[in-house]
Amino acid sequence: MRVPMLFIAVSLAASTITGARADTEADRLREALRGAITQQRALEDQRAALQAKLSEVESERARLKDQVGAAKAEVKEVLKQNREAVEEFNRRIAERDETLEKWKAAYEEAADVARAKDAERAKFEVQAAAYKASVKSCNAKNVELAKIGRDLLERYEAANFADLAVASEPLTGVRRVEIQNLLQDYNDKIIDHKVKP
Repeated sequence: MRVPMLFIAVSLAASTITGARADTEADRLREALRGAITQQRALEDQRAALQAKLSEVESERARLKDQVGAAKAEVKEVLKQNREAVEEFNRRIAERDETLEKWKAAYEEAADVARAKDAERAKFEVQAAAYKASVKSCNAKNVELAKIGRDLLERYEAANFADLAVASEPLTGVRRVEIQNLLQDYNDKIIDHKVKP
């Protein structure tokens, strides 16, 4: 950039020399040379400032690139942690579901046992009610049999010699038939009050 500016300045100075005086021309050339040097220095200062700015921008770019790299690494780490957390969460859900299925199976088994025990209890209650009714009936029949037995004993104790003689009377046999009918009635009562399983 230096040479073209100098060349421009010299050519400007040479073009102005052709029609004017030598002193004035030398002054003009000096003035043009001073202007060109000033302009050259301004351009060099501007170039130095731009280079400083460029190096600052490049360092800022490198810093931002490092930040982007760090951010990408952080995002990868966060994604990895998130993926691991999701996998852990899914594993725990699977374990919970498995445990829940075990509890359901155990509950169903316990419910089945409870239903079986309840059915068994109901069956035993029905049997117990039947046995109670049977025992009650047996007790009632036993009371009746005891009455029949006492009645027989009372009749046997009340029998005297005359009753025995009449009962064994061979002629008419009426008393004997009465005694056989009475014995048959007692036998029927005993059979009626006999417990039937």
